[in-house]
Order: sequence, then C-alpha cells, then structure tokens
Amino acid sequence: MNDEKEVKSFLGRFVEEFPAALDECSPLPVSPLSRKVSLEELQGESLELGLRLLTARGAPAVFSALLCHEALSQLLQNDLSPYHFPQEAETNLVDEQEVVLLQSEPVQRLFLNKLINAALLWHQNFPSPYPYPSCFRPCSVHAIKNTRRKMEDKHLALAEFNQLFGIQDGVERAFYAVFDGHGGVDAATYTATHLHVVLSKQETLQSDAASAFKAAFKHTDNMFRSKARRERLRSGSTGVAVLIQGQELTVAWLGDSQAVLVRKGEAVTVMDPHKPEREDEKQRIEDLGGCITFMGCWRVNGTYAVSRAIGDFDQKPYVSGDADCSTTQLLGDEDYVLLACDGFFDTVRPSLVPELVLNALQQPGDSEEGGDTQQSEEAVGLRVAQYLVAHAKAAGSSDNITVMVVFLRPPEQLLARDSFTETAQATRDSTSQDAPQQ
Repeated sequence: MNDEKEVKSFLGRFVEEFPAALDECSPLPVSPLSRKVSLEELQGESLELGLRLLTARGAPAVFSALLCHEALSQLLQNDLSPYHFPQEAETNLVDEQEVVLLQSEPVQRLFLNKLINAALLWHQNFPSPYPYPSCFRPCSVHAIKNTRRKMEDKHLALAEFNQLFGIQDGVERAFYAVFDGHGGVDAATYTATHLHVVLSKQETLQSDAASAFKAAFKHTDNMFRSKARRERLRSGSTGVAVLIQGQELTVAWLGDSQAVLVRKGEAVTVMDPHKPEREDEKQRIEDLGGCITFMGCWRVNGTYAVSRAIGDFDQKPYVSGDADCSTTQLLGDEDYVLLACDGFFDTVRPSLVPELVLNALQQPGDSEEGGDTQQSEEAVGLRVAQYLVAHAKAAGSSDNITVMVVFLRPPEQLLARDSFTETAQATRDSTSQDAPQQ
C-alpha cells in the first residue's frame, strides 16, 4: 500500500532527525504559540505544535493526526504540577486567580518527547492497519496579505478530524475554517487553534452538530476572554467553519466571512453573513442600547465594522459572540463548498463563484503523466484558490484575502460535465440552424 510505504519512509527520516528525546537544555525544534497556557488551552496548543512540526517535515496528514493524538493522550496522563506558574504571578487579576497556568516551553518539550517516543516505537513496530478517512476530498487554499500591513487571516483544513481526536464511532468527519482577524492576529490565531478542539468535546456533536458548533464558538470566545484579560489583548476575529459529518454539512459563522455550497454548478445559499447594517443585527444592537453609525462603512458604536466576532470584548455584547448555524443534507450531487473572508466577498458576489471556479479549473496547468487519481485531483484543484484570490484582488479588494475550496466530487468530473454541457448546447444550436424553415 503506497500510503503505508510513505509513512514508513517518513518515520525513517524522522527518527534519523530525532533519534532520542530532547534534553532539557536543547531548544525546541518549533516554537510554542504562547509563553503560558491553561490546562484547557494546552490541548489545542500541543496539537497545533505537533502538526506544525510534522507538516514541515512532510509527514502524511493522517499519520500526523494519529501521532499527535497519541502524544497528547500520553501527555495528559502525566503529573503537570511541576510546570505550574507560581500562583502569585497572576494575583493582579482577581477574577483569574482560579486559573492554573503552565509554563509552555517545558511542558511542550514533554509533549514533543512523547511524540518522538511514539514515532520511535512505531518505527520499530509499525501499527497496521491504522484508520484512514474513507474518502479523499481535494482542498485548494490560498491566502495573501494583499495591501494591508499585516496578515491577520488564519485557516484550518482538517480532513483527519476523527484521527486527531481519537473518535471511533464510524461516522466520517472533516473540519474546515477561515478566520478573519482585526486589530491584530491574536483572536484569529486563538480560534484556529482551539475551536475544533472544543467542538470535538461537545456531547451533541453526533446528534446535533449545529448546537455543538454554537456551544463551541461560545466557549472558545470565553476562553479567549481569559487570555485577553491576562495578556491585555484587544483583537477580534470573524470566522466561518464547516463540519462535514457523514451525509450532513453544517456551517457555523460569526461575522462576515462566508461559505458557499455549489450543487450541479449552481450556488446554494447556506448562510446569511452578519453585518452591522443587516436589519435584525441593527435591531439587536439598538435593543441593547448600542447604535450603528456610518463612518466610511457601517460600524457598531462607531468602532468595529463587524457585528459578531470572537474577541472585541470592549464592545460585547453589541459585538456578539453567538454563532449562527445551518445544516444541509448532502445528496451526492454537490460539487464543492467554498469558504472565504470578506476580503474575497467584498468584490465577488456568491452567485459568481461557480463561474469563477470553472474558469479556474479550465486554466492550463502542468500536465502530469501517470500518478494515482488522488495526486491528479490535487494537481487540478491546486490552482483554483490562487485564481480566485487573484480575481478578487484585480477586482479591487485591498484587504487580506483567504479562499478555501473543498471539493465534494473530483474536479475532473466538473470539467467533464461542463464539456458535456457545451457539446450538447453546440449540438442543439447546430440542429436548430440546420432545421428546415417553415
């Protein structure tokens, strides 16, 4: 099996680079996101760290997820009290005294050593078979800073949701998300690191993904509130996330990032983005005693140009942390789902997405002789997001732009269908012209 050969080849390279655990004096091969973390935050930050380390070294995605899950499971069985920050370090924040914080670098060194030890064991005794996702979905992603001073977007494509969290209930899951930060990247980074972790723990995940998503967004917002108080952070982030669970596609969103589902070449509305000028959002804010003012664009209380977001705690509850959700049954005739920040949708109407994606697929690319179907599908889809980002920029967008296209059927099938449609239309036109005039 090619996948198994690929994993074994990676393991050989990895154990050659890391033949033994890291000692206490050696620098970490990858930097932690934070200097200190709560026990709850440790899980998301450790998984992010491990995936970043393995991805940079070319590890197969499913294997990375399994290895990170194994290392985290072992880490959480350890006594972590030696890594606690002294409690008095946080006494200036009365409402945070109950939070136990860990020193990130030494505890992440322990996590990485668990990961290295697991890799060494698997290299000696390869675990076979191990669970692969039952279906492969090409995913095309591209993001640019554009004309802004900083890049404040984050995104996450996690086809290996079950493998990362050790879920074995027989229901296939994949998670995709785009987060658009403002006032700094902290809120977007935090949400991209923790939202999927919180979602995986929701008891209603399998029975009611929408309620699980709403609870996960709310809890992530509360988690970030604690961090923002500790570290005096003021940023915020809109976001849109998709969970494909069995034959259901659930979309959850805060703010004006959007998702568009395309079925049989037609855009399907699956959400209504939150904007301050949307009538129900305006009414909600005014009922709370706030206002919407126009200052180049519509703003909440003259400040933020978003009405819902993670963070932005100086304007809560006017800027709400409550996500909206919708669930769509997948019938098997869906083409793809596109997720993007407002930097894309500022210049591209959702109804234009199918035409643009088709144009992108029709662009000439490097031909690949041979190779398996999965590789050829990746090659065809890879350029799609780049094309869409370039189009939005050329149309006048100056904002950060992130676009993610998750194909629900092979891209070649979309091209073949379009080619068939054009041929059929040409045949009809020709028949009409050749028909005798009455």
